[in-house]
Amino acid sequence: MNVLPNVEESYTVEVMRKAIHLSSLSIPIVYFFVDRFVALSVLLPLTFAFTLSDVLRLYHKPTGRVYERYLGFLLRRHERNDHGRRLNGATYVLLSASICVLFFPKVIVVTAFAILIVSDSAAALIGRRFGRHRFFGKSFEGAGAFFFTAVVVVFIAPKVLYIPAEYLIGIGGALFGAIVESSPLPVDDNLSIPIAIGAIMWGCYALFLPAVNVFALG
Repeated sequence: MNVLPNVEESYTVEVMRKAIHLSSLSIPIVYFFVDRFVALSVLLPLTFAFTLSDVLRLYHKPTGRVYERYLGFLLRRHERNDHGRRLNGATYVLLSASICVLFFPKVIVVTAFAILIVSDSAAALIGRRFGRHRFFGKSFEGAGAFFFTAVVVVFIAPKVLYIPAEYLIGIGGALFGAIVESSPLPVDDNLSIPIAIGAIMWGCYALFLPAVNVFALG
């Protein structure tokens, strides 16, 4: 969430949000070491539980009051009940993780989801603190931080054969992710970024490396 500084929200709270967000990096790391069935057996119940609690927060007033009292300071303005009924970021993270694991090869999921966690955090923190050049309500500084850190993730993330073309595909996915993150789409970043990166990477593998088995890692 690369946005320009907003006096309504404390930068300290944003740091806290992103520290929690970074804990979700455990999802691609753990998934690398387990198979799809094990990953989904954990992700799907968690996703259901978080979605249910979020829906209750939005539509059941007593639950909403408890949520607002203890966790409300972590909610963004558009996630609060009085500004429309929107699921919170943690729920979208789990939804996108479940969708990615269900539909994409592991090598792509690990890269796309790690980019979401690391680069979205970098874009938010750099954009809020140093963003000066506006476009679409966001900043070039934040977009640059997203792309730079995403490329770092690409070079660290696992590959099938570790050939140059795989790194180029990853960089292409990183660039596309930065474009999606910076665009005023009506879809939450936590959902749109990994799915967009996953789709473009899988398409590039099919187009440029058709002989590579993208399911080699699972």
